[in-house]
Amino acid sequence: MPIEYEKLLNFPIPEIRQTLRWQDTALYNFSVGLGQDPMDKAQLDFLYEPRLKALPSLAVVLGYPGFWVRDPASGVDWVKVVHGEQSLILHKPLPVEGEVIGTSRVTGIVDRGAGKGAMIYTAREVKDAKTGELLATLEMTTFARGDGGFGGPSGPVRPPHPEPEGAPDITLDLPTRPEQAIVYRLNGDFNPLHIDPDVARDAGFDRPILHGLCTFGVVCHALLKSLCGYDPARFGRMDLRFSAPVFPGETIRTEIWKQAGGAAFRARVLERDKVVVSNGRFLHA
Repeated sequence: MPIEYEKLLNFPIPEIRQTLRWQDTALYNFSVGLGQDPMDKAQLDFLYEPRLKALPSLAVVLGYPGFWVRDPASGVDWVKVVHGEQSLILHKPLPVEGEVIGTSRVTGIVDRGAGKGAMIYTAREVKDAKTGELLATLEMTTFARGDGGFGGPSGPVRPPHPEPEGAPDITLDLPTRPEQAIVYRLNGDFNPLHIDPDVARDAGFDRPILHGLCTFGVVCHALLKSLCGYDPARFGRMDLRFSAPVFPGETIRTEIWKQAGGAAFRARVLERDKVVVSNGRFLHA
């Protein structure tokens, strides 16, 4: 059935209460590529329990409500859904263990017209379950490629951060592993697009693609290393637009332009010289 605007806008996305173990934190950090050099002590701080830190992008899997658009009641053609944009505001360094609550809601829907799809905007707050303290705020845009023309509002579409000009000040290459999507899904994102070749072909890809949020984590790692010296307390915010999918095993090059208060960035895969992340913005805490 097609999208019903008011129904989707008020869709009851479940609140999630999650117990976070240090093993979950280490698994997330490993699943986005940390630890590929087992002699890199800075990366081991995100994997070794005596001195474990949480990568800021861990927030994207905290209080995560699952692939809720797969519910037929949403009216969304979930097979054709792709992740469009992602924003993370880190209010304080994340705990490596404890209990958190994630509260998600649909904040807007834009009908781009028949054959052009729809944009679904959602937001999630992640709080410490014990204290009620806000840990992170996440906003995302989902591009529903098969769902335009249902009669919803045609705008406004949120403008992206401007692309920088000239040569980047910093570049950092981080490889992904061939099995990385299979590992990343253990964080709770079970969309079969990332593991089932048949589902990937139905969605128009010749093989399973990396989760957009796994790419987000790889780029977060690059920003944390290049701009924060691996100190999560210096990490404030990152926003980006997903421009193209990454295939597991490709190398992601993050290109960074320093700006007042932070930086602009984008990312490309070297094997295809393809921009996969654009319109990136980073702000220091």
